[in-house]
Amino acid sequence: MKFVFTDKKVDLPNAIHAYAEKKVGKLDRFFKEDATAAITFSVEKERLNKVEITIRSSGTIFRVSESTSDMHASIDAAVTTLERQIRKNKTRLEKRLRQGAFERALDAAEVSSFAPDEPEEGEYSIVRSKTFPIKPMTRDEAILQMNLLGHSFFAFKDEEADGAFAVVYRRYDGDYGLIEDEQ
Repeated sequence: MKFVFTDKKVDLPNAIHAYAEKKVGKLDRFFKEDATAAITFSVEKERLNKVEITIRSSGTIFRVSESTSDMHASIDAAVTTLERQIRKNKTRLEKRLRQGAFERALDAAEVSSFAPDEPEEGEYSIVRSKTFPIKPMTRDEAILQMNLLGHSFFAFKDEEADGAFAVVYRRYDGDYGLIEDEQ
């Protein structure tokens, strides 16, 4: 696994990077050789130490963010959350993860799991389906339409991008976001 470290608003000693590489490296057994882990360290207001880990492997992206008062604890919590996500979705991820990743974890001498065992999620089921015409409109019109409907997102054809599919959404901070089709 390749590692990329980013420090935002904080200067950390190499010992923290080494600690993070050691902890995240234990998840390497789940991923193929092409995996890349991007680890971002930052300090938020109120002196919270935040760690964001993004692992890209075989077209699958795993992302987790944890904040605690201690950087080591934030790293441990993020690794635990990632491991929990992988274990919870292991049947759906088996084709994308390394072959035998879960059998190796069963060896009693080698178990170093941070995450408690949880039941796997069941199959996804679509309980409702809608069909509606997607009309070409500007981004401002799409935001207005979304607000008029009282929805948190709205799909439309973006006139500013030659009719490409796009989605506007309301962010938690009250602003708006845009998801565009990459052409």
